[in-house]
Amino acid sequence: MKCLFLLFLGIVSLAARAACLGDTQATKTFSFDVVPQYTASKIYSTWAPVLQRVGKEAGLCFDLRVSANIPDFEQVLLKGDAQFAFVNPYHAVLAFQKKKYAPLLADGHELLTGILVIRKDSGIASIDALKGKSVAFPAPNAFAASLLIRAELARKQVDIQPVFVKNHSNVYRAVIAADMKAGGGVNNTLSSEPPEIQDKLMVLYETQAYSPHPVVTHPSIPPEARAKFLKAMLSLTQDAEGQKLLDGINIHQPKAVSYAQHYKVLESLKLEKFLVLSNP
Repeated sequence: MKCLFLLFLGIVSLAARAACLGDTQATKTFSFDVVPQYTASKIYSTWAPVLQRVGKEAGLCFDLRVSANIPDFEQVLLKGDAQFAFVNPYHAVLAFQKKKYAPLLADGHELLTGILVIRKDSGIASIDALKGKSVAFPAPNAFAASLLIRAELARKQVDIQPVFVKNHSNVYRAVIAADMKAGGGVNNTLSSEPPEIQDKLMVLYETQAYSPHPVVTHPSIPPEARAKFLKAMLSLTQDAEGQKLLDGINIHQPKAVSYAQHYKVLESLKLEKFLVLSNP
């Protein structure tokens, strides 16, 4: 009986270590949730190696979690169940307002813009041609890819039929397949698609630019853990392998960010009426 109990403890210990990306000797494992802009397989393949290296260098252990879709991710975040999270800019606003999540770092290389894409051979010349048409979006609350674009189309009196298809990759493919007349995305997700996808699409409309997706942390995260994570992320720029890891997650030049300086400005956009939130 004792042997069985020890075996059980060993299995539990191995499972715990398997979930740990980074320093397996760390006394605490932090959850790390990533907004599902892409498929789960792509998120795991790009984020897991980053957290593995950063965790080892920082002496931290991470459990990478990917929700099935963006609304599910929002529930986790706005309930305060995420510890570290990579979020869209408007999620950063909501998370700060509801649970005091603090932005920590974001890409300093390129600002984020929302884009409306169409097939190159569609013959569409202006957004007016989209009136009454079905337009694909990743999710209701995707910031630049959905909220910003839908708000700007409404201001321009271009009434569309929004269809939500879970992630950016699905948007681009729905447009290519001619299932949708157009689709909402962002500059950095389109640029990370394979050439055969990019070559079939063109940008019909682009929004203003804003600070890109940040990593935010729950207020319970110790300042020293935040500092270690930031230092390790910044150090990835110092070698080719690290830079390749950063390019994979679209944080090409990580920099420290704050709510007041980089995301508070989004409050003035008054996007509340376009939000679709369940009560967390």
